[in-house]
Amino acid sequence: MLSTITVTPLYAGLLALLFLALSMRAIAARRRARLALGTGDNPALLRATRVHGNFAEYVPLALLLFLLLELQGVPALLLHALGAALFLARILHAIGVARANEDFRYRVAGMVLTVIMIGAAALANLALAALR
Repeated sequence: MLSTITVTPLYAGLLALLFLALSMRAIAARRRARLALGTGDNPALLRATRVHGNFAEYVPLALLLFLLLELQGVPALLLHALGAALFLARILHAIGVARANEDFRYRVAGMVLTVIMIGAAALANLALAALR
C-alpha cells in the first residue's frame, strides 16, 4: 500500500510558483527586447531565458526523485531537508545568474546544492531499490 503523499506537493507547489515567477521575468525581458524567438544580442534576455531554462532542466528530475522517495516511505524530516535545499538552491541560482554583474557565489551555491540534492535523492532511491 502506498503511503499518503504530503511533502512532495508542498515543494512541487513552491517550485511551481518560482517557475512562474521566472517565466514572467523571461516574458517581460522578451517583450522589452521585442523578440518572439531566440535572444538576439540582448544579454538581459539571454540571462532571463537561461535562468528559466536551467530551472526547467533540473527541477523535474529532482521532483521525480523526491516523489519516489516519499512513495517509498522516507521520513518526512529527510524529505523536508531535500525539498528545502532544492528550493533554496533554485533561488540562489536565479539570483546569481539573473544579474548583469553576476555574483558567481550565488550561482555556484545554487548549482552545488541542486547537484547535491539530486545526487542524494538518486543514491537514496538506488539504496532503497537494492534493499527490496
